[in-house]
Parts: sequence; C-alpha cells; structure tokens
Amino acid sequence: MRCTQEDSRYAHLVGQQIALPLTERAIPIIADDYVDPEFGTGCVKITPAHDFNDYAMGQRHALDSINILDANAALNNQVPDSYQGMDRFEARAKIVADLDALGLLEKVEDHRLKVPRGDRSGVVIEPWLTPQWYVDAKKLAGPAITAVENGDIEFVPKQWENTYFAWMRDIQDWCISRQLWWGHRIPAWYDDKGAVYVGVDESAVRAANNLGDEILLRQDDDVLDTWFSSALWTFSTLGWPEKTNDLATFHPASVLVTGFDIIFFWVARMIMMTLHFCGEVPFHQVYVHGLVRDGEGQKMSKSKGNVIDPIDLIDGIELDALVAKRTAGMMQPQMAAKVEKTTRKHFPDGIPGYGTDALRFTFYSLASTGRDIKFDVGRMEGYRNFCNKLWNAARYVLMNTETYKPNVADREYSVADRWIQSRLQKVIRDTTSAIENYRFDLASQSLYEFVWNEYCDWYLELSKPILWDDGARESQLNGTRATLLNVLESILRLLHPLMPFITEEIWQSISDKLEIPGKTIMLEPWPEIDPALTDNEADDTVEWLKDMITALRTIRAEANIGPSKTLNVLIDNANNDDEARLAANLQALCKLAKLDEVTIRAGENPLPPSLSTLCRQMEIHVPMDGVIDIEAEKARLNKERDRAAAEVNRLRQKLTNAKFTERAPADVVDAERTKLEAGEDTLNKIDGQLERIGGLP
Repeated sequence: MRCTQEDSRYAHLVGQQIALPLTERAIPIIADDYVDPEFGTGCVKITPAHDFNDYAMGQRHALDSINILDANAALNNQVPDSYQGMDRFEARAKIVADLDALGLLEKVEDHRLKVPRGDRSGVVIEPWLTPQWYVDAKKLAGPAITAVENGDIEFVPKQWENTYFAWMRDIQDWCISRQLWWGHRIPAWYDDKGAVYVGVDESAVRAANNLGDEILLRQDDDVLDTWFSSALWTFSTLGWPEKTNDLATFHPASVLVTGFDIIFFWVARMIMMTLHFCGEVPFHQVYVHGLVRDGEGQKMSKSKGNVIDPIDLIDGIELDALVAKRTAGMMQPQMAAKVEKTTRKHFPDGIPGYGTDALRFTFYSLASTGRDIKFDVGRMEGYRNFCNKLWNAARYVLMNTETYKPNVADREYSVADRWIQSRLQKVIRDTTSAIENYRFDLASQSLYEFVWNEYCDWYLELSKPILWDDGARESQLNGTRATLLNVLESILRLLHPLMPFITEEIWQSISDKLEIPGKTIMLEPWPEIDPALTDNEADDTVEWLKDMITALRTIRAEANIGPSKTLNVLIDNANNDDEARLAANLQALCKLAKLDEVTIRAGENPLPPSLSTLCRQMEIHVPMDGVIDIEAEKARLNKERDRAAAEVNRLRQKLTNAKFTERAPADVVDAERTKLEAGEDTLNKIDGQLERIGGLP
C-alpha cells in the first residue's frame, strides 16, 4: 500500500505490513510523494508489475514485481486458485463480488481515466513485465553529446540541437527487444538450464563456449527494435565490419536529411552507435525539415482521409478510384464512410496528375528550414504551368537557333543579351547560396522569378526584334542565338536538382547544338559566376525599357485598346539619358509596345487630347485621335460606372445595417467588406479613365 509522507492519517502505519485481501500475502505500507492525498482515500494499492508509475515507485522502495497475467491477459498461477485462468475483466468482477461478500467493500464509484488501447484492435492494453534486452544508453550518449557540442556534427536549423541535447542528457536505458514476427532476430541462445549465450550464429556460440551437440540451444524469439537496426545504417551498408573501399570512401557522410520527429529515434541513435563501433561520426550535418501537412495545416493520417499518395499527384487518379484506394482494408465501416466523405470533399474531380517535376518543385518551394510544409494541391497547378513555360521556351529557342554554329567568333551582343547574361550571374549567386544554406524555398523562388519573369516574359520578347529583323547583321543574330542557348543551358543545370526529368530531356537537345561532349546533365558542373558578365549599364537600360513598355501596356488595358492597334506616343520631361536610351532601343520599344512613332516634345506646342501616364519622371501621352471613338468610350465607361456604383451603394447599405453586421458570421461580414473595397477600387479606376478622355462632368 502507498500514501504520501505528508498525510498524517496514515503516517503511523508506514513501515508496517498489511494483509492483502483474498490472498495469503502480506504487503508493506510505504509512503511516496507521487500519491495525491486529496484523491480518494489518499491511500492506494500499487502493482509494480502492471503500471509504469507503480513500477518506478517499486524500484524506489525495492518492492517485489509480481506478474499476475499471462500472454493472453488471463490470470496466471501467481493468484489464488479460484481466479487462475480467468480473463482479466471477468476476474475483476468476481474480485469485487468476493470483497463485497466478505464485508470488505465500502463503496463503488465511477471514475474517468485514460485507458491505453491498441490502435488496430481497439482492446485495452495491459502493461506486462517480461524479460527484455537493454542497452546502456547513458554510456553511449556521452560521446554523442560531445560530438555535437564541439561542432563535429551540426544541426540545421541550429535550434534543433536543443531538442537533441534535451533527449540525450536525460536518456534512459534503451529496450532493444521487440515481440514481432519480422525484423533482425536477437543473436542470443538459451540452453535447458536458462543460461544465455550471445554470438554471431549458433555455431559461433558453440565454438566460443565449448558446447557439444548434445546440448540443445534455443534462439531468442524476439527481434531487434527497428531503430536499433536503423542506427547501424551508415556503416553496415558499406561492408562493415570489413574495412572496405566503400567504407573508406563514403563514411562519414556529408549530410543527413530527416524530419524533426525522429531526431531522437534515429539521428541520435545513429550517432551513438557509429561513434561506438567506428570511432567516428556518421555524418557532419543534419538538415532537419518539417512535416508535410494538408492544406488546412492538419497532420496527414489515414483516419482523417487527408493522406495524399505522391504517385496519384504525379500520374493522376479518378475520384472513384481514389475513394476505393483510400478505404481499402478499413475494417470499421464508420471510418471508411468518414474517409470517403473527406475525399469527395477535397477532390470532387479526382486528381488530374501534375507530373514528377511539378511535385518536386512544389515541395522545394514550400521547404522553409525547420517549418512544417502546408501542402495544398492547388499550388501544384502553378508549378505544372512553370514546367510548360520552360518547355515552350526551349521550343522557341530551338526553332530560332537552327542555323547556330557554336564556334563562330563574330558575335555582337545586344543590350538585352548583355542584360540577361548579367541577370544570370545574380541568379547563380542567389541559388548557390540558398542551396548551400538549405533554403530550398529561396532557391526555387529565385529560379522561378528568373525563368518566368526575366528570361521568358522579357528576354525572349526582346530577342524577337533582332531574330525577326530581315536587316539584322549576322553578328547580331550570332550574339542573340548564342545568348538564348547558353543562358537556357545554364538554367537547366541550375534547375536540374529540383526538376531532374524535364531538364534532362531539354538538355539533350541543347547540348547537341552547343556541342557539349557530356552524355547527361547529371555529370555537368554546377554553373559558376563570371564577374565579367555583370553589366550594370545593361541592367539599368533594360529596366528603363521595361518600365516604358509596362506604362504603355497599362494605357492600352485601361482604355480598352486592342493589342493589334499601333500607337503614336508623345513624351514630356525626358532627360538626356532618356533620349539616349530611346534612340538606342527604339526598335525594341516600337516592336514590343506596338508603336508607330515616338516623339519627345519640347513643350511649346499644345498637347492634343491624350491618354496619359507617368513613367519615372517622364509624362507619356497617347493622342486619342484615330485610336479610340471618344464618345463610344465615354458611353461604355459610364455604363460600367453605373453598374459599379450601384454595387458599391448596395454593399455600403448592407454594411451600415446593424442587423447584418451583428448577426451575420464574422467571415461573411469580412467577405462583404472585401467586396466593397474591390468595388470602390474599380469605381476609382473608371473615374480615372473618364477623366483622361474628358468624360467626367
């Protein structure tokens, strides 16, 4: 029996013995601080062999641990004869009845407590004291702690070292035996007298202990803990204990990539075992990534129905097939129905299939160091489009470089050629730095922005005025074709670790044109920065050109001017640099912005009715005469304005109605406010367009 040392009700009994009812056994009365004197009577019977807390208390007080259950949770021969062989639940009911019959039962009360159950069977789990094999983990932990403290092993992000130290400095003996039907069987043998022998195999045991064939040996039925076997991985896969070339070449490894949830189970144990058996660390860095969660931040689990098979994301799967796959093997109909409902909710049209590269790039884009990944299938749509963008860019390059000769020395590089080569140096630097620091999210973002926005959206467009100009010099064509191919080839090498399949496919065609002798992009060197290609003047000029084109495209969009309509442009407030850049890049500007003529005004002549906007300090004007039907445009814009104003007024009245704002759910009110802000923004834009064409009263 146990009670607390502070409980005066029982202090005089501590140290004495008491008869255990229904048995002929006397048990000691002890005091321990673990007992809560306010709960129940403040005094309770403990079972060191069948409760973890009781076991710890029994160790503190040197109590006997008596196992009363067999392998089927029935009572064994350690209990009175009348209970032996009974199921535990039947025995409990009989014990209560027998205590009541003897007048030893005061009362029965309901009490809620947490009961452990098997995750598959659902039955109550009973702690059961059995012989097991243990490792002295404290002895192994010392060198493993030192290896991280002195920097031989580094965690990235560094804060995970605190988790590692917390576990290792409070480590307990490690139970390495498991009662399973699979795994590495424990290399221990027993004779008929219970003596234990350990060796590589039975013949080694007999030889080492001079055991003849007349002595029967039985191997232990238990297997090693999975994490014990996994802890040997870094060296056991390389031929250890033999000193093989592979072991000398590849051990220790550079980096281990793993999730934070197994830092103790796997990482720490690999460090302990490798230091013990090999005398060196298993790896120098541990990159710890987060867990992949669903789009709502929930941990993925089969019971929730939010687990996504990567193969389904890659290849695609119809809804009915997805439901059948997820509910297959579920024994509980209620759980299967729940999973089916969740699946149909999240994937009403099934999964279309996004390809391996899009899936990989999505994960990289979300992989911020140490943080969980909130995975949303919708994100993959954009990265599948990115793959298509890269593929189409490669087709454009190949079509426009059919006559390219890599050994031609006569090359004249345009400002756009020099600009994209300069920008490439920056993306090489940023991507390399991001990968070296395990910021795969930053690496993917840098590459995405460069490929989509700068190379595809701008440089490929800027290359057209030269490639499609019948009067272009051969040296100009050579320079642009070389730039198209060389920059694309560098992009492929930068993207290859993240998107290996599409980059290999495209590179095979690009490498032929560039006469690269290698057979695969996997063996090509990582791109290196060439400082000579950094060109600040080209950067500034192309940024100026992009601003001009963007401003003119904005005028077109706001005035609803079709892309095929060519425009005349008047410019005020241009400085000397603007004039020089305009003269040098007039062809590209006119081609990409669809212009007939560009005139820098002196300011003395009156400005005709125009659509205007600002670009830096310049005022850009597009004369409306011949471009738009002003009266028709006024009528169209006023009609749009009436519609927008009516919607804004409706939303304002709704949001000033206290009955709505007080009674409606907060998310509904917020959605209406968002609609109002968007409507007011639309109204302001329409008013701006009307003002430019003189349509406001």
